[in-house]
Amino acid sequence: MLSSVGIALWAVTLSTGVLSEAWEGFKDGARGNESLSLEKGDCFDAPGGLEGDTYDIDPVSCEGGHDGEVFAVVTLPGGAFPGDAEITDIADERCYALQDQYAMDSWAMPADVDVYYLMPSRDSWRYGDRAITCVFGNTDAKAGLTGSLRGDPTTLDTDQVVFLSAANAVDAALYEEPEDTPVDDLAGHRAWATQVHDVLGEQIEALRGHSWPTRARQPVAGLVKDLEDAREEWAKASEADDVDSYHAHYDKAYEYVDGPSTVTARKALGLATAPPSPGDDEGGGSEAQV
Repeated sequence: MLSSVGIALWAVTLSTGVLSEAWEGFKDGARGNESLSLEKGDCFDAPGGLEGDTYDIDPVSCEGGHDGEVFAVVTLPGGAFPGDAEITDIADERCYALQDQYAMDSWAMPADVDVYYLMPSRDSWRYGDRAITCVFGNTDAKAGLTGSLRGDPTTLDTDQVVFLSAANAVDAALYEEPEDTPVDDLAGHRAWATQVHDVLGEQIEALRGHSWPTRARQPVAGLVKDLEDAREEWAKASEADDVDSYHAHYDKAYEYVDGPSTVTARKALGLATAPPSPGDDEGGGSEAQV
């Protein structure tokens, strides 16, 4: 199953009474390598808290303890202010999507890590603020992070990247399961089962076509066999004539998700071997702005 972390919003507000002066300080801070100049991979302390109302950022090394780690910066196009709701939607969609590019292994993500984002307000937009900064932080305001959460091609070996790319593609397909139950939308579920079947076929070929190190060949081969069995069940689910038949094949297909063969293959590749908790689902957050 696709594991994700919750989405919350990091609030930084400017005094409307001294907006010009505050924004000049805001830009000066950016030139001093504070929040506006934070880049992907940077870590920082936020004495006021990730959900505080003061602009107080201290860039620090990721090796030790810190409050936040930037995993992406999304630059919005110019023009008129698009509105709070639209920026919030963009931040929610883009930060959520980009986290898996920076931290590819969802199994390695601590359960107490949340996703926060800093986004422009109507006032800051007037002074050129176009950046949505996507940040990892601790869900406990009194706790922080230790060490970098980065796990991408800059920190992983080629075998790990190939494996995680395949796993994440399958997870993404599984995540698209229709919201309505099969009772209410059997056609939608059948179409989704077809999509999962097709994605599995693509990723099976990717895993089969890669040259694995000796220690991982048999474990990955065992996983591929399970994925092939799962793919057959998804094919049958996509052709189910009734809800009971659909559920029977759906349940069998899911028996292979994150099963023993996945753990064995991960161990051989030096990846995390403890599946995320079922409770580690995407959460909602309150809105806030710069």
